[in-house]
Amino acid sequence: MTELPAWLDMLAAALVIVGVAFALVGSLGLAKLSDFLKRLHGPTKASTLGVGCVLIASMLYFSARGGATLHELLITLFVFLTAPVSAHLLVKAAMSLDPRIVPPDPPTVTGTTSGESDADAPR
Repeated sequence: MTELPAWLDMLAAALVIVGVAFALVGSLGLAKLSDFLKRLHGPTKASTLGVGCVLIASMLYFSARGGATLHELLITLFVFLTAPVSAHLLVKAAMSLDPRIVPPDPPTVTGTTSGESDADAPR
């Protein structure tokens, strides 16, 4: 077995610790937040970053030992692509079941949008 350089070992350890901290915050958010929309942010934001940090640490570790593979990179890519899509679908389903959580329409803006001042607008 080859030994890793100290800086790489510390970097991988720091990434694992940061990843575990993000995953813990995401899990606590899932368990402790009050309603569905707030609970959805825990796993989709913090836990995704946590898994990403752990997988990057794994990529660094195995590439330094000579066994570089793309498994971790593909897992990271799939997690980063599927978490927002699944969260979006869950929110859409929740909005169709409970119309009270549908956000209000944005306010309409009166005036011009072409850069004209209000004094130049036709009356």
